Amino acid sequence: MREYILLLPILFIFHDMEEIIGFKRFFEKNPWVFEKYPRITKAYRIFSTEGMALGVYEEFIPFFGISLLAYFFPNRILNTIWFALLLSLTVHFVIHIVLCIFIKKFIPSLVTSLICLPVSILIVIKCVPLMQFDPGSLVFIVATALIMMLNLKFAHRLMERFNRGCYNKTHDYASDSAGL
Repeated sequence: MREYILLLPILFIFHDMEEIIGFKRFFEKNPWVFEKYPRITKAYRIFSTEGMALGVYEEFIPFFGISLLAYFFPNRILNTIWFALLLSLTVHFVIHIVLCIFIKKFIPSLVTSLICLPVSILIVIKCVPLMQFDPGSLVFIVATALIMMLNLKFAHRLMERFNRGCYNKTHDYASDSAGL
């Protein structure tokens, strides 16, 4: 499994770079998404590339940290947590693809989701036989997935707070849609 472990943070950052680079332009060109999909876009209402980068950086820390720990100190618990992170990222790619279909619009993150999804599925397939699944490991997988969902919510709040504090570098794209 060790040969796959460091691919997780690489897949994560490769994918999230597309988000950091592309979302500002996407929101500039598509302010209507805020009005049409307020629940999906809540965290992005006031947006800056710097805020997005901060949120991505915060999310990257557990992916990189657990991957390093699992690589240098391989054990069942760290491997299980790493595998749960891999599953979470794989689901994240699927969500982006489904979201793109749902809003019927190309979104930044689609291209790397389409590239990374088959790679992450292949890594999952290669790692499943190497894992020792028992009820305890399933608890770790579920707990890690729940923690990562909470972490994503925290990252979105961090982005929002950062963006509100940088009023001169942010733009409320949602208010642009009012004039449409």
